[in-house]
Amino acid sequence: MKMIFCKLIKQNLWLFVALLLFSCDSQKTNTEVAQSKKDSTASCMMAPARFGAASADSSLKFNGDTSVKGMVFIKGGDFMMGGDNSQASADEYPKHEVKVNGFWMDATEVTNAEFAKFVEATHYITTAEKKPDWDEMKQTLPPGTPKPPDSVMVAASLVFHQTSGPVNLQDYSQWWQWVKGADWKHPQGPNSNIKGKENYPVVQVSWYDAMAYCKWAGKRLPTEAEWEYAARGGLKNEIYPWGNEPINSGKAKANSWGGNFPYYNDDKDGFVGSAPVKSFAANGFGLSDMAGNVWEWCSDWYDADYYKSFANTVASNPKGPEKSVDPQDPYTPKRSLRGGSFLCNDSYCSGYRVARRMKSSPDTGLEHTGFRCVKDEKL
Repeated sequence: MKMIFCKLIKQNLWLFVALLLFSCDSQKTNTEVAQSKKDSTASCMMAPARFGAASADSSLKFNGDTSVKGMVFIKGGDFMMGGDNSQASADEYPKHEVKVNGFWMDATEVTNAEFAKFVEATHYITTAEKKPDWDEMKQTLPPGTPKPPDSVMVAASLVFHQTSGPVNLQDYSQWWQWVKGADWKHPQGPNSNIKGKENYPVVQVSWYDAMAYCKWAGKRLPTEAEWEYAARGGLKNEIYPWGNEPINSGKAKANSWGGNFPYYNDDKDGFVGSAPVKSFAANGFGLSDMAGNVWEWCSDWYDADYYKSFANTVASNPKGPEKSVDPQDPYTPKRSLRGGSFLCNDSYCSGYRVARRMKSSPDTGLEHTGFRCVKDEKL
């Protein structure tokens, strides 16, 4: 298959497009895209990475709160993990049996109000608020990647930009912009804020930021297995947290992109961007937003072939692979995300399926990415 070289410098997108200089094959002919759809993790899986290098904050301490307020207990059990329909990607197979122990899970994503309490108590500075370090950044880039210009080596994050018309859905640089001053307090950039959005999911948080919050709160991020088991809500082998009814049928069931992505949103679900938590019906376990609204970080490294290791066995409380393996971008380690977001659409992503996997470098923050926490059954 012939590879087509990526477009490079495109206004303020230079930095994250440069990360793909040596590995990008995302822009293919229409025929090639159709042929490879079931064999590759395309579309929403080809999401921009920020830098690919950062470190955890070891100075944070547990706040002492041992309660399970705002959490739901998920009784342990067995389930079949992996793809349920023709939209499933190669990394969702083989479908395999998994056993998980009981655990507590946040009923909703962590909100702006909850994250603000954490920041106020710890004076924590998120990844997006820090100027990138080239010496760290280049460690996870293809050899010979040039240093970006100083104009983009600034505290910034990735913000969604609605296009004016149809674009190549394999080229995410069409709708993601690198915006100086975008962070959890300013999700769309310095002219935005979260006033009046205390009950919305916190976004523009990296995996490191989520881990820091978990440490302070005495919780942890869910494994992919725990997340999928919880998302299914007790249903067996069904596509969505609510069952098999297509997302665009009947009443609105999740916050997603209705219409034609990324240029026309019909707004039938009542929201163009993210929505307040609990805006839609909870699943069978009492968990809200397990489909749509914002992607949620999991603890696991991402490995496209991880499920193959459980093809003929029952996986008991799998914690994920020991390292990241991403054939699409082998130089940048990735962590897994689940659940889809307000940008997901069947033509592009179908991220609201319970089995859909996503990946990103652990220091990446995006306007549609947040998290929720879990606790072990024995507190």
